[in-house]
Amino acid sequence: MKRKMLRKDAQLAKMKLSFCEPLARGDCATAQSFYITGDRKMAFISLFEVIGPNMVGPSSSHTAGAASMALLARKLFPGEIKSVHFTLYGSFARTYRGHGTDRALLGGIMGFETDDLRIRDSLRLAKEQGIKYSFSVSEQEDAAIHPNTADMEIEGTEGEKLFVRGVSLGGGKVKIVKLNQIEVDFTGEYSTLIVSQTDKPGVVAHITRVLSEEGVNIAFMRLFREEKGAAAFTIVESDEKIPAEVLDRIRENPLVSDITLVQL
Repeated sequence: MKRKMLRKDAQLAKMKLSFCEPLARGDCATAQSFYITGDRKMAFISLFEVIGPNMVGPSSSHTAGAASMALLARKLFPGEIKSVHFTLYGSFARTYRGHGTDRALLGGIMGFETDDLRIRDSLRLAKEQGIKYSFSVSEQEDAAIHPNTADMEIEGTEGEKLFVRGVSLGGGKVKIVKLNQIEVDFTGEYSTLIVSQTDKPGVVAHITRVLSEEGVNIAFMRLFREEKGAAAFTIVESDEKIPAEVLDRIRENPLVSDITLVQL
């Protein structure tokens, strides 16, 4: 009996398990293998990491995350989209065709949610809708750039332009890290108010006063700017819907040039 138990223990010690790599690398679809040993404890994996988001495609970061960041970029764009150019970095650049990242990004730009089956046909659908698109791969090696990063250069039918850099963090989570060459940081998981302004005294005070008078509870509020006195963004995130009336009141300040609201 003792020999049989030892044999089973040895087999268990050599048993190879596959698990979803932690989100630190930003790719929950990358399987990594390891051996259980007698002196090694198993890592705990959350249910979210195992199941992941509701999505179309093989990878939570390369498809669901790509679609989510592009959908957020679409919500930030004020008009109808005429064309979009995607620049892909790191892991995105190496695997974007095989993992369907190209289809997911384009689907998000057209307003498709992560579980929308139309993502599979987004390349064809974009052509049918008259949206021009292109992809390029960056050769830039920069440790500061997350491996699942995409730049989106969007142009509208009326000549509007918007540059968005998005990052897929894994598990379908994303964040926007650059708008029109200004570094920012927001996720789109809250109702988000983005105020484009000149960096001058009184603008932030005006924004907070309006939000307070309209009863908006601020979860996060940050100012991002190119340099002192230049173009800037004030980004306000709230865990409730922000009344549309807020926009008109904030626009009353002459130093405010534009406002975008992305609701929960």
